[in-house]
Amino acid sequence: MGTFFSHYSAIEIFFIICAVVGGFFVIVKFIMQFMGMDTDSTHDLNLDSHNIDTHHSDSDLGFHVLSLHGITSFLMMFGLVGLAMYRQSRMGIMMSLIGAVIAGCASVWIIGKIFMLASKMKSSGTIPIDNTVGAQGKVYMHIPEKGSGRVLVTVNNSLREYDATSNDGKALDTGTPVRVVWVDGNQLVVERI
Repeated sequence: MGTFFSHYSAIEIFFIICAVVGGFFVIVKFIMQFMGMDTDSTHDLNLDSHNIDTHHSDSDLGFHVLSLHGITSFLMMFGLVGLAMYRQSRMGIMMSLIGAVIAGCASVWIIGKIFMLASKMKSSGTIPIDNTVGAQGKVYMHIPEKGSGRVLVTVNNSLREYDATSNDGKALDTGTPVRVVWVDGNQLVVERI
């Protein structure tokens, strides 16, 4: 191992260490994300009379420059570009350091933009129940007289299932086409079409 590093100067070894450490953690972080190991975790600790509430949010909720992802991506690009500029292009220590810092900052900025775009694509998939008023669908589970059943309603091009009652109190059989008249709490009030 000592003979491997004997071909490199101290600044080259510094750049190699930055690139290897940064690259290792970037790869580990990506592997953990793809395996589903990078998730939200919330812990409540009760130590006698002291309550501690901890919360860790994963990187898809937002990118922070001083996160593990930001620091390691900076180190990786800093090391790679610095080594290339110093060893291959023979630019000298100062130019290599300046180029390495610029490349590291650029990688942090690019990764930040990628995470920002990814977070904008995220959707909860929930539809406010008030948006169902006027929507049409069918009775899924029989609605008994003055009772409740279930209906399938198309809202925003999505088929949803809700608890429902008849607006006139009469029974509605399974498969009856209905329209949502209003919302009563978490239950739809429907009428026969």
